[in-house]
Amino acid sequence: MVTTAFPLLSRIASPDDVRALDRAHLRQLAVELREFIVQSVSRTGGHLSSNLGTVELTIALHAVFNTPEDRLVWDVGHQTYAHKILTGRREAMRGLRQKGGISGFPRREESPYDTFGTAHSSTSISAALGMALAAQRKGEKRRVVAVIGDGALTGGMAFAALNNAGVHPEADLLIVLNDNDMSISPPVGALNRHLTSLLSGSLFTAARSTAKQVLSAAPPLLGLARRLEEYAKGLVAPSPLFEELGVKYFGPIDGHDLDALIPALQNLRDLHGPVLLHVVTKKGQGYKLAEADPVAYHGPGKFDPAVGLAPSAPGKKPTFTQVFGQWLCDMAQADARLVGITPAMREGSGLVEFAERFPQRYFDVGIAEQHAVTFAAGLACEGMKPVVAIYSTFLQRAYDQVIHDVAIQNLPVLFAVDRAGIVGADGATHTGAFDIAFLRCVPNVAVLTPADEAECRRALTTGFRHPGPVAVRYPRGSGVGVAVERDLDELPWGQAQPRRACGAPVGRRIAILAFGPVLYAVLRAAEEFDASVINMRFVKPLDTAALLAAARSHDALVTVEEGVVAGGAGSACLEALQAAGVQIPVLTLGLPDAWIEHGDPAQIAADLGLDSAGIAAAIRRRFATLLAPGALKRAAND
Repeated sequence: MVTTAFPLLSRIASPDDVRALDRAHLRQLAVELREFIVQSVSRTGGHLSSNLGTVELTIALHAVFNTPEDRLVWDVGHQTYAHKILTGRREAMRGLRQKGGISGFPRREESPYDTFGTAHSSTSISAALGMALAAQRKGEKRRVVAVIGDGALTGGMAFAALNNAGVHPEADLLIVLNDNDMSISPPVGALNRHLTSLLSGSLFTAARSTAKQVLSAAPPLLGLARRLEEYAKGLVAPSPLFEELGVKYFGPIDGHDLDALIPALQNLRDLHGPVLLHVVTKKGQGYKLAEADPVAYHGPGKFDPAVGLAPSAPGKKPTFTQVFGQWLCDMAQADARLVGITPAMREGSGLVEFAERFPQRYFDVGIAEQHAVTFAAGLACEGMKPVVAIYSTFLQRAYDQVIHDVAIQNLPVLFAVDRAGIVGADGATHTGAFDIAFLRCVPNVAVLTPADEAECRRALTTGFRHPGPVAVRYPRGSGVGVAVERDLDELPWGQAQPRRACGAPVGRRIAILAFGPVLYAVLRAAEEFDASVINMRFVKPLDTAALLAAARSHDALVTVEEGVVAGGAGSACLEALQAAGVQIPVLTLGLPDAWIEHGDPAQIAADLGLDSAGIAAAIRRRFATLLAPGALKRAAND
């Protein structure tokens, strides 16, 4: 980065430098920090709109609190670029979300300022409450701050934590509600800033405490005083909900006004017990293109800041997500029972057109994956055909509901599991590694792994028309570009598809069983060994007939999947072979028992040995004896 363009920011090595600045210099720091974020993300890609919205809030938090001794927990963690830059990682931003570079989310091993990993939402209040009570029990004097977005607050876990925080008045916990979905309306101005300053100030707090002690001897008067206080505060703020939970509420204030933020935070820093400050911010603040379209600039790739996002190139291959979105609209047109459900991922899951064309059949339930699944179960009970569009990593959050509310009752819910397998820049927290393993063990649940775009559409139709729960998993991004027909044809239920016949002589015959888009890397790898290739398509029900036939006619089997090997599709094949009493050498390839770091998806696949070269190399290593020049002679003698 060219630091000469950022004369003040270039001198910030840690939050200690932020705390040394006066208010005027903090405002200048905000200008430079916002420009730095735009330039940085334009070179690497990443989350932009949300980070532009938290610049002043981040500066104010580090200016007021003694970080890292005081703890900051961010929720969701993709809004922490300003935090990373101010905590010694400015130059590291050039490697943001790239192999060997820093993460796009907070990571405890990356910095002492990253106190908790928060790449999934609605967790900050729970974690921060735990930290606050730990400090209290250990006799340590520190403040703990949870910064939670209004979207993350829709998660039930956040409300469970608020409810629990209210019964722990000994916990010195500040919750900052970053509300970036509301415009800064007239109440969020000078008058409201003044009222918030009064309500959070020492005079009001002391008077409130004294009045409580005096009136406690007269419960009716104390109750009246509480109601009057709630009424007065309710004139300017939606406080009753939080106050009823035992959490003191202050705000809302302008989250881009340092002259409002810093005094309020200073006042609240000295209060004891759970406190919530409501700040209003604007996604994309300070970059006109992102302000105008914060959704488009939520997670852009590389772009020219002066021009903005480049339009999609004509003739570009559709992504699997786009294939799903088109299928959803076509199936909705054909079947009036279809309803689409998303836990706050309309754009990411490809439901924009569906929401516009079928608004009465579209349900965005917020960041509430558990509710999404049980809500779908309720719809299915009444004859509807729900389709839950959800990322693999987020489906983990609703596992109990999949089992208890859908599978046990064998309800016809289709799970369109996006981002299955390697995801790339978002790293370990978003990798779709576990869905095959945790779904295939659940009775009644079928699991399909289409290999390309055309097969994905047919798999979705197949799953939708099945009379029980089905998960269709597909990856992020585009496939190989197989043309997609607009029909609504199904796949033969539970049947694999032979894709390449083995030409190797007896004694060196290998069959490779591919699950999902990795099929095309398998086909290239198979050429070296003249091996058979089977597109399995179904993890469950597994095509055991095809599996056993391959075992009878080959000398070794290889399974390949883009999911964890432990408990995955390869394990299903081993179980079936064992049940049939068949003994044959089997190599299972997939994701290892390790976290998959961020980086370019193709490079990650190569590093894991899941590209064609890696698959071929693994086969050579495992079956070196079988493939050795003398193997044919030994096989003939046997």
